[in-house]
Amino acid sequence: MNHTKTCIVLLMFVFCVNLSGQNLIGYRYNEIKQYMKEKEKDFSYQNMVYNSTFKYLKYTDKDENQTLLFFLTADSVCKGVRLVCDKSLEADKIKQMNAAYTKTGNNVWSEIKNGKKYIIELKSEEWSFNVTYSLND
Repeated sequence: MNHTKTCIVLLMFVFCVNLSGQNLIGYRYNEIKQYMKEKEKDFSYQNMVYNSTFKYLKYTDKDENQTLLFFLTADSVCKGVRLVCDKSLEADKIKQMNAAYTKTGNNVWSEIKNGKKYIIELKSEEWSFNVTYSLND
């Protein structure tokens, strides 16, 4: 019976784990802020960044192990999402990606949403990794 309780708790954890970095491509600035406030409560808004190359919203989790960037067009519509994480989270994130999306290659997944195909790609670095969501043109 104790083993059953442990399994139930683990299953609940797996289904409640936040995927962080949901595909919000096409969302407007205000819609992203509202979504993050309601659904991604572990992340806090840091700032809106403007530079000569990018305009993006930046969020970090409470432990500062994950940074979430929403890249915006000049009209403040999300055109891409990048999640940058501490290397220690990589194995769990890959499991989450395998459960949520269709695996199409080594550390590459796809998602079809509203008739559009999106590519989700994980790139591993020495101390971190990133997950990039983009529209498959």
